[in-house]
Amino acid sequence: MLISGFALMTLFSVPSAAVAKGAAGEYLVYVGTYTGQKSKGIYAYRFNARTGSVTALGVAGETVNPSFLAIHPNHKYLYAANEVGDFAGGHAGAVSAFVLDARTGKLTFLNQVSSQGADPCYLVVDSTGRNVLVANYGSGTVAVIRLEKDGRLGAASSVIQHSGSSVDRARQEGPHAHSINLSADNRFAIAADLGLDELLVYRFDADRGTLQANDPPFAKVNPGAGPRHFVFHPSGRFAYVISEIQCTITAFAFDAAHGTLRQLQTLSTLPQGFAGQNDDAEVRVHPSGKFVYGSNRGHDSIALFAVDPERGTLRLVENISTQGKTPRNFNLDPTGTYLFAANQDTDNVVIFRVDPDTGHLTPTGQVLSVPSPVCVRFVPID
Repeated sequence: MLISGFALMTLFSVPSAAVAKGAAGEYLVYVGTYTGQKSKGIYAYRFNARTGSVTALGVAGETVNPSFLAIHPNHKYLYAANEVGDFAGGHAGAVSAFVLDARTGKLTFLNQVSSQGADPCYLVVDSTGRNVLVANYGSGTVAVIRLEKDGRLGAASSVIQHSGSSVDRARQEGPHAHSINLSADNRFAIAADLGLDELLVYRFDADRGTLQANDPPFAKVNPGAGPRHFVFHPSGRFAYVISEIQCTITAFAFDAAHGTLRQLQTLSTLPQGFAGQNDDAEVRVHPSGKFVYGSNRGHDSIALFAVDPERGTLRLVENISTQGKTPRNFNLDPTGTYLFAANQDTDNVVIFRVDPDTGHLTPTGQVLSVPSPVCVRFVPID
């Protein structure tokens, strides 16, 4: 069943009470895209995790290249990384702030500021709701941007320039910060830098909005791996990074008291015998902590790994087709019942049902028509 991102745009003109139900298990789903001739910005859907039903709400907010999205902890604001390199005439991208209408899904633009580096590709809001942390791929910088009480973006309070290179001269000629994530206690920020083959660890002060190098300041992955995205296990004891260039997932033990990472193992995300071109993209842990998923762009699959609950190590179970091309990003709904795979080059988001016992993904038959989808985010409807 193909659900167009455009077909139901008239829902925004329907009285909000007719759209919202406010029932438990209902979510708004936002999809960030690369804009151009087909895409206008951020698209919205209404999703019921109990029934699996999805309703298209059309363009929620127009903005340029909102390639990655983050939701404020109070669910009232949405932030987008505008992946450009020339914001306001400078060598930088931008971050945009929106007010989120939970009843209609519509986004109202608040303001836009520099991301403090070129080509921002990842951002996160800290658990206090006072800071946005952003990773800038092109310039290899990470930054903290303060948030006002009304959700607006304020001034940058911390900007750090990464330096160095690694063994792949074509891809790793300099730093390329590709993601930044926070520990559960909000004390440490982990930045995956594709150009350095490092996970840089910072002590994060939410009150002041500052980042300071931890001791030790980083953990390494294999030379030439190209770490891209990073995720913590729900237990807080383990973490996983997916590496774009060598197409691997590396498991780490995490010391939450000291912010240190100890490498446990590295596994390929591809099936044996695959010899085609591939780049890895996203990594997610199932809410149960039993499974880790990673996306393959080229093989066009989701790699499913089983997690050893005591050791945190992984075992590759299978690769499942995403039913499209170039799965740049995917996400699990908060209940862990469904996985939404965003296929950038086939302009669709394919919805899978997750087996709670095995982690296996089964296509539901629901396919959302979204131009150049990049990022999927869920917002619970209170």
